[in-house]
Amino acid sequence: MVRDSLQQIGHPSHSFPQKVEGPSAEYLHRRHTPDNKPYYFRKLLSCDGLDCCHTTIPSYTKDLIIDFSPEAFSNNNGTKGNRDNNNGAKENYDNRICKYAFVADQEWLRNSTEVLSPGVPGMTHVPVVLNWDLLYNLDYVKALEKNIMSVIPNSTVVCNTKQSRSTRDELSLFCRCQEGYEGNPYDLHGCLAVSECDPDSKPCGRRKDVCVKHRGIYKCIEDSSHSKTLPMIVGFGTGLGVLLIIVPALAFYKFMMKRKDVKRKEKFFKRNGGLLLQKQMSPSDGASMERIKLFNAKELEKATDHFNEDRIIGQGGQGTVFKGMLADGKIVTVKRSKVVDEAKLTEFINEVLILLQINHRNVVKLLGCCLETDVPLLVYEFVPNGNLSQLIHDPHEEFTLTWEMRRRIAIEVTGALSYLHSAASFPIFHRDIKSTNILLDEMYRAKVADFGTSRSVNMDQTHLTTKVQGTFGYLDPEYFRSSQYTEKSDVYSFGVVLIELLTGEKAVHVTSSRKGRSLVTHFIDSMDEGRLCEILDNEVKKGSTEEITVAANLARRCLHLNGRERPTMKEAAMVLEGTQMLEGDSYSIELIEATSVYVSE
Repeated sequence: MVRDSLQQIGHPSHSFPQKVEGPSAEYLHRRHTPDNKPYYFRKLLSCDGLDCCHTTIPSYTKDLIIDFSPEAFSNNNGTKGNRDNNNGAKENYDNRICKYAFVADQEWLRNSTEVLSPGVPGMTHVPVVLNWDLLYNLDYVKALEKNIMSVIPNSTVVCNTKQSRSTRDELSLFCRCQEGYEGNPYDLHGCLAVSECDPDSKPCGRRKDVCVKHRGIYKCIEDSSHSKTLPMIVGFGTGLGVLLIIVPALAFYKFMMKRKDVKRKEKFFKRNGGLLLQKQMSPSDGASMERIKLFNAKELEKATDHFNEDRIIGQGGQGTVFKGMLADGKIVTVKRSKVVDEAKLTEFINEVLILLQINHRNVVKLLGCCLETDVPLLVYEFVPNGNLSQLIHDPHEEFTLTWEMRRRIAIEVTGALSYLHSAASFPIFHRDIKSTNILLDEMYRAKVADFGTSRSVNMDQTHLTTKVQGTFGYLDPEYFRSSQYTEKSDVYSFGVVLIELLTGEKAVHVTSSRKGRSLVTHFIDSMDEGRLCEILDNEVKKGSTEEITVAANLARRCLHLNGRERPTMKEAAMVLEGTQMLEGDSYSIELIEATSVYVSE
């Protein structure tokens, strides 16, 4: 639809036609007052034909010609006449009046407040609407529509067609951008999305809604995050409050647990004899006290894999022995007491005090202790090759315990016991010498261990009167009868160990050859009957007869029922060490002969 119209203002002195040429051309009609007087308009609110003419411009108008030449209207017979020739003055006046015509927007004309007067032509410009109308061949338009739909299935352009008024074989093509888009709809990419969701434009007003855009259309959706703001604030505040309560509570709990742990360790330290150990340590022994390392419980638990049963390498009357590895990679032995009572604690403290006084290569070295656990722990150097009992009674095919090794082990044990009885700060009675308490290091050197029942005595003391303790088969009969333990009691126990080395049999084991007798009785009877060779171990028989005879005679002396008739450990050490000097040493031969005579008597 054409929005413009042709407008003529003024009262001409002579009638004249305004002619529009083009398709469907029409003449403008004018009106004037009945008395042929000019009609002046001050405000052109509408034109009713009085000294004004207007008409719409037909669609598809190609040319527009406006003629202001005076022309008489034709009368009924076709002659022309002058409507105003009777009044010459008025004609001259009319000729002086300005007449004009223009094309303008109809909406503007209806709403215009301009003063439109034939006498005062004050207008300089008027608005005009330019309408586009594209005419295409019918086949071309159909092809164009098909092309648009195939190229842009979701096109932002909407095109419509209608039959042209000028020719029936042409169509008018009208295109527009879809809602939410703007631009040139006749360009392939001419329609661009309108930025309705631009934050600066605030499409959703001041509300906290979210602008959502889809295919050129936007919607204001309630922001769920804002609806969750209050719960989030409440949750955050609650969480913060909980943290403010929990963190101090945890810190207080940790403090109390640490304090409880300290008190528990102090309790264990007292119960495990820590105070007794400190009390019995004289000021002069301060150096010895410094030599002990106090291990913590966690360190030893980690070293023994929480005292795993797979780490057990021995069990005795005083406790269980575990193999462990410290943080620095050092292998150690951890001895854990079985039962905690006053008697056991006394034995434990006694063992610590005794080991602090010992410094001998054939005695297991004490590295430290732990008193903060439920049971006391002692940490020793690790002796890798087990004990003598295992080596004698559980032989390995790949390893043979020869007579030379047996003799050397016996010499090392006598040397250690001789040191304990006479060379230490105070005489020390081991009280539990047996093959399981003699350990062997990587070079199969003997190391005496397990001093739990050991006792130290004053220099002028000859015996201890105590409750009978020891291992059956190694226990001194005299001590068993009198309850008086002397250094000769250790000598008796060593004699049993020496018999084990000679015969390869266990001290407490009933065999058909013994006929229900103990190893000591069986050995003495065999010597008295001249059958010593029958009870000797096969590996021992491969050794020197003289050496074996000296060792057998020494064992016989150590097993004498009367303790006074037994040799001291120092004498026993001298006898065994004398066998090492048999070759070319007359003293050793005389010593052997003297021993043989003593045994025969």
